[in-house]
Amino acid sequence: MEQQYRIRGLSCANCTREMEEEIRKLEHGEHATLSYNSAKLTISPDVSIEQVERILRRDGARLERISTPQPSEHAHHHDRDQHHEHSSTHSHDHAAAKSQDHHSHDHAHDHGHDHAHEGGSRLPLILITSAVLFGIGVLWGNNLGNILTISLFIIAIVLSGYSTFMQGARNLLKLKFNIDTLMTIALVGAVAIGEWKEATLVAILFGVNEWLEGFGMEKARRSMESLLQVAPKQATRIQNGVESIIAIHELQANDVVLVRSGEKIPSDGTIVDGHSSVNEAAITGESLPVDKTQGDHVFGGSINNEGVLKVRIEKAYEDSSLARILHLVEEAQETKTPTELFINRFSTYYTPAIILIAILVMLVPPLLSGASWSEWFYQGLAVLIVGCPCALILSSPIAIVAGITRNARNGILIKGGVHLEQLGKISMLAFDKTGTLTKGEPHVEKAVVYDQVRFYQAAAAMEKSSSHPLAKAIMNYLEPEQVTIIEPDSIQTIAGQGIIAHVNGTKYKLGNEKSMSYMQIPAQVQQDIDNLKHEGLTLVLIADESQILGMFGIADEIRPESREVISDLHQIGIRRAIMLTGDHERTATKVAQAVGVDEVYAGLMPEDKVDKVKFLAQQGHIAMIGDGINDAPALASAHLGIAMGKGTDSAIETADIVLMQDHLGKLPESIRIARQVNRTIRTNIIFALGLKIAALLLTIPGWLTLWFAILSDMGATILVTLLSLTVLIGGRKK
Repeated sequence: MEQQYRIRGLSCANCTREMEEEIRKLEHGEHATLSYNSAKLTISPDVSIEQVERILRRDGARLERISTPQPSEHAHHHDRDQHHEHSSTHSHDHAAAKSQDHHSHDHAHDHGHDHAHEGGSRLPLILITSAVLFGIGVLWGNNLGNILTISLFIIAIVLSGYSTFMQGARNLLKLKFNIDTLMTIALVGAVAIGEWKEATLVAILFGVNEWLEGFGMEKARRSMESLLQVAPKQATRIQNGVESIIAIHELQANDVVLVRSGEKIPSDGTIVDGHSSVNEAAITGESLPVDKTQGDHVFGGSINNEGVLKVRIEKAYEDSSLARILHLVEEAQETKTPTELFINRFSTYYTPAIILIAILVMLVPPLLSGASWSEWFYQGLAVLIVGCPCALILSSPIAIVAGITRNARNGILIKGGVHLEQLGKISMLAFDKTGTLTKGEPHVEKAVVYDQVRFYQAAAAMEKSSSHPLAKAIMNYLEPEQVTIIEPDSIQTIAGQGIIAHVNGTKYKLGNEKSMSYMQIPAQVQQDIDNLKHEGLTLVLIADESQILGMFGIADEIRPESREVISDLHQIGIRRAIMLTGDHERTATKVAQAVGVDEVYAGLMPEDKVDKVKFLAQQGHIAMIGDGINDAPALASAHLGIAMGKGTDSAIETADIVLMQDHLGKLPESIRIARQVNRTIRTNIIFALGLKIAALLLTIPGWLTLWFAILSDMGATILVTLLSLTVLIGGRKK
């Protein structure tokens, strides 16, 4: 079973990728993964932790244990949440002890650890001190004398650039070219030609650059981690009338727990005693509390607002809705989008190319035109600094994590950055009808009554004990009519023909149109039957031995938000809203007209839905939304599968995105967020490359300076970070 560690001090996406490559070269480390987005390392327990720590320390990072092997994946995930505090403290002490052990003979490593890893506290202080020394040297250099001024610059360079220089020097010895290598060459070059001010500024601003990069990513990570803190830690279990507080992982199905006001419900279950309003925001994203009483289902992680509830647990915590949500959210951070993968591949060739361009800038003008060697050497150093790919590498991950986090706040679970990127590209949405555009529950839409008293009494008497969905719909319709329910003298259900009952000595029959073939139906009644059938309604007729007393027209109830959602989707640029259903065409057309979809395909079997989705996928990016077992194949066939959170487990497992609410209301907002993320990433890439190209063009007339190179690089990183963090702005949408 693989082990997971939290990595502290990851401030550079490119460095993270290189550390992952080094760890994979260790014995048993070929399957190791190090995620910059979530700051987690997953490795085999057979890998030497000491060697891993040594690799991490070189880049100023350290690891903290956050999980131990468990017999199942869910339990593994659960343990990670529950024992985080204890384990991280233990590992931190262990890492600290290691650091002290190595201090005497590995000063560079230890310094890098302290310097970069504690960037949250020490690095800003170090950078401020360096900036003050630099300012003194610039402002009062003439009064202090040359030796003292240079000494101030050297101290500032050592304070702010030592770890970068040491890492870059090690990379040069290995002929490995990355950001640290670029900065080291630029730093040494500037010192070599006596540009002390520029050399100091390179060291300070590169330190500021790294701090800002780490700060932006850490803010996105903290926003994500705040979502993961909603997991309950303990529960009050009632056994034989005795209350006992237990750890959440000890909770089992069928346990009864006590949930007091303000406490979290520990796992999914059913209320067996009590009444309260419950805040389900952690699961559904809905900010308004929901009234719950005996017999109602509740989600683990939701908060009991008032009163005391007794809840019978249906699932152990690791199988609950909340545990599944947290597991999906954590997994979502680990996946890389096509854009991220492209940037990573691009940066592999980009850095050596920049070094080659810098060498050409240094050599070609002096050799071909006899220009000044010192002047073009200076220009070459500026090219190295401009070429730093920090902003480019950072253009995607912060925005992706921010987008996943903001959607999760709204109750939209996106299982990875690749699916978030895909969501922003879709132009067509295919909806299943039942349970998606409709509630999946029949209700009486129309009733035609010829003898109200006997019609209602006979209907109530025959349907009151039935568990059939149509019977429930009829009883719900009769409830406000306050019908006196009479116990039938006898009742018989005949397969395919309906129900026959004797009520107050009179024989009544309940069934469809065919079951009434024993009598002559008057023309007006037949006209009413035909009208209801034309409207796509399912008919339930009630008659005595000589006449029809009335009929119910029943349909699947359309979700109240469906029409508004379809309208919103069209407004945000979804070209086609399509309905795929197994229902007959008349019913499907009726629903389609009511909600405003553009196209409808009826009478489809599950395999027909798959074929239709594949056909539509050839015409553009399509997402499929459904909730049932029969929808799972179609969800898998679309570019993007979206499941209703209260649908079947198979649909949720197959889907790429899960709507945790039992409605479509937040779907348009999730698409808006995804498109904002895609726009932000494109803008970031344009700014990052645009500023660098503009700076590089200044080398043609020889106008590029180290000052401008440094400021353009840092400006690009700041801009990319701030733009990415704007994705987090925005509250929960209704």
